[in-house]
Amino acid sequence: MKEKEPMQLDVNSIRQDFPILDQSIHRERPLIYLDNAASSQRPLAVLQSMVDCYEKTYANVHRGIHWLSEQSTEQYEHARQVVGQMIGARHQAEVIFTSGTTAGINLVAHAWGNGHLREGDKILLTILEHHSNIVPWQQLAERTGAIVEFVGLNEQGRVDLETYQDLLDERTRMVAISAVSNVLGNVVPVAEMVGLARSVGAQVLIDAAQHVPHEPTNIIEWDADFVVFSGHKMLGPTGVGVLWGREELLEAMPPFLGGGSMISQVTVEGFTPGELPAKFEAGTPPIVEAIGLGVAAEYLQQIGLAEISRYERELTALAHRELSTIDGLKLLGPAEPDQSGIVSFVVDGLSNQDISIFLDRQGVAVRAGHHCAMPLHEYLGIPNSCRASFYLYNTEQEVRRFVDAVRQVIEKLR
Repeated sequence: MKEKEPMQLDVNSIRQDFPILDQSIHRERPLIYLDNAASSQRPLAVLQSMVDCYEKTYANVHRGIHWLSEQSTEQYEHARQVVGQMIGARHQAEVIFTSGTTAGINLVAHAWGNGHLREGDKILLTILEHHSNIVPWQQLAERTGAIVEFVGLNEQGRVDLETYQDLLDERTRMVAISAVSNVLGNVVPVAEMVGLARSVGAQVLIDAAQHVPHEPTNIIEWDADFVVFSGHKMLGPTGVGVLWGREELLEAMPPFLGGGSMISQVTVEGFTPGELPAKFEAGTPPIVEAIGLGVAAEYLQQIGLAEISRYERELTALAHRELSTIDGLKLLGPAEPDQSGIVSFVVDGLSNQDISIFLDRQGVAVRAGHHCAMPLHEYLGIPNSCRASFYLYNTEQEVRRFVDAVRQVIEKLR
């Protein structure tokens, strides 16, 4: 989808839409929320849309012919349309509402993977992957006898495309990669990697959980087969996400879950699956959450993803410059960062958990741990790391206060 002309980001105005940010914690320390890669906050428009639905129009969707059901169904399907437009989907039926990125990947690993992989087939991942884009493929390999292989990083800290090409062969059936690392912030060359996978006939799934909220996303330009992302990382509610898939692939896949809504007919002898997208939305879907997600998508598009990306990269570059002056602190990722709003680091001799606790006492919320990426941390030779992640409502002042707090914690703990 063509991104609209970006507007100048008015952060002060944007922050008024997020009352949760306007508070103080721990001895009246102003809250600085820098854990956006884990989960974002929600603007008033999203919250109000959900309240309005519950108060005025809520009913189950697609099943009733009464007014409330018709209203909820209209809003639910409008959300599907908005989200589809945001990522450039050609057909609304290709947009499947799930409970999140994890559910979308598991759906593909079962409904597509069980019927397409055999013993000796290969599933190719990168070492950057979140556990949600590792474990379902490992489980699929256990079921089918397939092999999971990982592509490492080059000397610049980016995906090693030479190794990737070497590992691609006629046995490669699935390539599953993150568009942006949730630890290093690397923006992965998705279109190039998809093109190389096409040369050996492999299908491609893109984990876009860290991309769709922060960067203009065009799935047609990516030429992927499946794309997954979560609502709670893009200003939307928890419990809802999206699986986009090529219509012909989704049509050929059997339903993942059985129950209400996903059928066209049921008899004592068996059942006939419903049409897309209902085929993969068994049971009562996350109705209000999907409506909230649609409003979140409209909010992001109104501001402009290109402008959001530019702004976040400015904040990231500032954090890199300031943190790189601190003795004993090691930044993770490429030496010349192309990060999408994520900065991870370790400090010689200090516990990342202790650093995070101290920062919290200063009002700064960051994440410490393996960030659901144990293989990457093992690959880097560290058990875990600290991660600060920025979004459209963070400010330059907050970044500077975060860096000052890091300096203080290092002085205190040493």
